[in-house]
Amino acid sequence: MSAAIVALINAKGGSGATTIALEVARAIQRGGKQVAIVDGDLSGRRNVAVLLDAVRAFDAERSTSTYSLIEREGMQAVELTDSLDNSFMLRPEDVASVADRLEQGSEVVLLDAPTPFSAALRPLISRASRYVIVVEPNLLGTAAARSLIGDLGKFGVPLGRVWLVTNLRGGRAEISARELEKALGGSVVAEIPPRGERGFARAIETLAKRIAALEPEAPLDSLRPSGATASGPGLGPRRAAFAQSSGLGPAASFLNGSKNGQGRSAPDARERLKAQIYDEVAKRIDVVAASRAHTDNQKIAELRQQINDVTSQILAEHSEQIAVEERAELQQEVMDELLGLGPLEDLMRDPTVSEIMVNGATNIYVERSGKLSLSEKHFKDERHVRTIIERIIAPLGRRIDEASPMVDARLPDGSRVNAIIEPLSLNGSTLTIRRFGSRRLTMDDLLSFGSVSPESVHLLKAMVMSRLNIVVSGGTGSGKTTFLNILSGYIPDGERIVTIEDAAELSLHQNHVVRLESRPPNLEGRGTISIRDLVRNSLRMRPDRIVVGECRGGEALDMLQAMNTGHDGSLTTLHANSPRDAIARLETMVMMAGLELPMRAIREQISGAVDAVVQISRMRDGSRRVTSISEVVGMEGDGVTMQELVRYVQRGVDREGKVIGEFQYTGIQPHYISKFDEAGVTFDVRELAKLAPASSLW
Repeated sequence: MSAAIVALINAKGGSGATTIALEVARAIQRGGKQVAIVDGDLSGRRNVAVLLDAVRAFDAERSTSTYSLIEREGMQAVELTDSLDNSFMLRPEDVASVADRLEQGSEVVLLDAPTPFSAALRPLISRASRYVIVVEPNLLGTAAARSLIGDLGKFGVPLGRVWLVTNLRGGRAEISARELEKALGGSVVAEIPPRGERGFARAIETLAKRIAALEPEAPLDSLRPSGATASGPGLGPRRAAFAQSSGLGPAASFLNGSKNGQGRSAPDARERLKAQIYDEVAKRIDVVAASRAHTDNQKIAELRQQINDVTSQILAEHSEQIAVEERAELQQEVMDELLGLGPLEDLMRDPTVSEIMVNGATNIYVERSGKLSLSEKHFKDERHVRTIIERIIAPLGRRIDEASPMVDARLPDGSRVNAIIEPLSLNGSTLTIRRFGSRRLTMDDLLSFGSVSPESVHLLKAMVMSRLNIVVSGGTGSGKTTFLNILSGYIPDGERIVTIEDAAELSLHQNHVVRLESRPPNLEGRGTISIRDLVRNSLRMRPDRIVVGECRGGEALDMLQAMNTGHDGSLTTLHANSPRDAIARLETMVMMAGLELPMRAIREQISGAVDAVVQISRMRDGSRRVTSISEVVGMEGDGVTMQELVRYVQRGVDREGKVIGEFQYTGIQPHYISKFDEAGVTFDVRELAKLAPASSLW
């Protein structure tokens, strides 16, 4: 028995090829033919395993560190790898063995193929009778399909082997099948309506019958671009895995030549030299260990030295071909690709960069001194971006895939990371890194920046030491977390502090600190531990103070109850544009807890729990200021009453565009001054009188 192999490929991420492949496999099996499905995604997303509810079955049957073959729903199912780390060990000969086995035991083999193709998958991909491109019939989908068909053509795939399948997940087609065929040149063999509609099953059956009727065809000639020779300088299997793990583009997975993210051909000599370095590193160094290195400082140092030795040796042999300064640059590039964040490493080393924003492979923006600018850095392609994202989140036990396309994480230096991929991000994978600097900022730094006045600092210090419950409010990027970190420095040693965050960023210097971090769901959608769960649990941990990195939802109710039940001196942040808005946001978040509490009861909880609101704002020139310090003094009727003590008033901008303004004192004596006395904290209200008087209390 010899099977027809069919590769199903997404034109762009999230087009639905995996779901269609699985539904077609089921339909073929129901039709009486022996069928196999192969998960060819080497990033470790395990979509097929999840859709088949077979994660544990694959794990139990994994005979090597790479692929696993099981029987499921009357068909054979293969998972080539269960993680990004193990994918580096997958060899073409392993895949060839799987292909031979499936061809002999099945009549149809469906390959859920990734893009770009990995060299390790060549034995399966080159044998495909058809390449089925799943397209969303809109402008973005059509453009992605045209690019993919062009790539297939470069690898020697004739247009006659390409089929198009439209996935109408959006409910309607912006581009008709006829227009799609005219634009792309291929044949639309099926139009799949949204799942749940009556025509869905019929369309799957039609596609399944067409695929089941295919005959095996002669394999393509190694699936290589024209002009490359079989014995030429193609990548070996280990280098191919390395090329993929390093984010090299599809051409680099089969051949030395590659293009950069802006479509300009890189110098051949440089690329050949880099490919040779990757090959030698792959031969001498454990690739999997390299991918895990950033979790072990000692291992990093060892690997860095080994890579340096290999790179230096090869560069010395080619000293006449490359300038000295370019050698150092090339050596650093190799190191960044193998052990770091690729093109982002230079930006991470720049102390002036406070935020890095990756909008797809070719657009990387940075923030310096509060101002955004477009960097000259870029990734090679979308796969390169995804590889770096996986490298960041894998050690944290988090995942990002079509089922869970958003993730929050952190880097070892404490930098906050957010990533979002297709289909939610239409312009390619988006990665945002908010850096907190190698040196922790102090209140003295904020004073030197003009972010806060000395008189306000005295007041804030007294509030923290007197165990007032403080909410730090502000917009995105205003510096709330940084300011919370600085405020926490006034908490006396000897108190038990529990910090609770989505992605751990706070760095308290006290001796007795317990750090808790929430957990997202696992591959099976279970195991979620939310901020709210952690706040509830922290109450059983005998904390003196609870510090919640940010309140976003129902955990606000648990936080308020903690503040109201003996955990004075607690701190948290939230997003709001003013102190009054912060109170309104708290009311909304309490209602998100799902308890039908009357509004008056919610406001009584807030007025009894929150003592002060500190407002942080990002100004027009990119600087940050403490723009208001307000007290919550109780209830008046059904409303929470507040009084502002200190405010920042902007007067304009100077010739350099810097904001000009002054801190003002409203003249109101702090309502909680009696608590300062009770706590033995010295505070002289006359300090505030040194500020300019507020022209109005409104």
